Amino acid sequence: MPRRAATATSVFASPSYHANPYPVFAELRTGAPATRTTLPNGTEVFVVTRYADVEAALKDARLIKNITSARGRPSGLLGRLGFAQYFGNSNMLKADPPEHTRLRGLVSKAFTPKLINQMRGDIQALADRLLDAVEPAGKMDLIADFAFPLPITVITRLLGVPSADEGKFRRWSSSLVASGALSSESLPLEPSLFQLVRYVRKLIRQRRASGGAGDDLIGQLMSAQEEGQSLSDRELLSTLILLLIAGHETTVNLIGNGMLALLLAPDQLHQLRDDPARIRGAVEELLRFVNPVQLVNRYAAEDLDIGGVAIPRGTHLLLLIASGNHDAAFIPDGDQLDVTRTVRQHLAFSQGIHYCLGAPLARLEGEIAFTTLLRRLPNIRLAVAPDQLEWRPGLELRGLQALPVVF
Repeated sequence: MPRRAATATSVFASPSYHANPYPVFAELRTGAPATRTTLPNGTEVFVVTRYADVEAALKDARLIKNITSARGRPSGLLGRLGFAQYFGNSNMLKADPPEHTRLRGLVSKAFTPKLINQMRGDIQALADRLLDAVEPAGKMDLIADFAFPLPITVITRLLGVPSADEGKFRRWSSSLVASGALSSESLPLEPSLFQLVRYVRKLIRQRRASGGAGDDLIGQLMSAQEEGQSLSDRELLSTLILLLIAGHETTVNLIGNGMLALLLAPDQLHQLRDDPARIRGAVEELLRFVNPVQLVNRYAAEDLDIGGVAIPRGTHLLLLIASGNHDAAFIPDGDQLDVTRTVRQHLAFSQGIHYCLGAPLARLEGEIAFTTLLRRLPNIRLAVAPDQLEWRPGLELRGLQALPVVF
């Protein structure tokens, strides 16, 4: 008979959690396969921490993304006011089949490895221009001057968003990520969401007024809508919002967190600097080690159990992919960075039908970013003590506020 889950004081409440969540994860892995805890906003959740359990849960069709299907309606003020449409099953992040299958099929055409690899030259040129701008000074904030502008420029160009508006997206997405907009089941109204929705609506209207068609992703999605492929106005708006946020936030964290990990392990940095051919493989180890996405959400569509722990229908689960990636049962020395190891089946891009659509683009951007930084700035080092670094708020994504370096 399934047993009840243990209850833990909020695992996210520790002041040191954002600076280093991995000791918390390690302790959780010694306990029950699923542990009941609370989010900072008071929401009760079950956390799943071991690699095998997280991997299985990611592929379990009984654990779904859409809270409406699991519980019957969106919860919280956001749901009552109808704003669940922007982070509900109108986009891939919280949709389940058949909606997820249809939406993913429409968007996936822009993210094939072949098409992404055609962007290599443009991404390389952008990386070099960013470093050209800061190299004479001998110092920079690696987040503001490199890790952020690289992926935001790439995704806005891919979508067809004016480059002059990139700064707005940074403010809006940072605010939404910090508020928990991408993962919370009950969300207070967030001004950035209203502003982002208004902007994207205006962008769609302008594109339609000018004919709509184009080679960018907005044009492709609008063309698909006009051809009767069942992309509603709500889905178009919601999908664009998701791509604008998810299309750069995670890569900012990969580059920033990854470079910090290398700077804190000089032997690993030197191996990559001296042998750039290792960088493509090292990106997989960095994804596993720094986990730009810490967790993903699921809801139980029926009563089930995880490792013998009873999970009632409607339960909100957090699958801690960052914990699973450090599990000794997956990699014996998972808390150590080793850029020479071959990493297979890590969870950084999730697993199953929700495997990250943008994985080829993130890998390419990471490869180019680390290669260019180590080639152009071979003596790069931290400009402050590690304990002076600040981490951005929010649970789902983990990233630095700033990363001062000198070279």
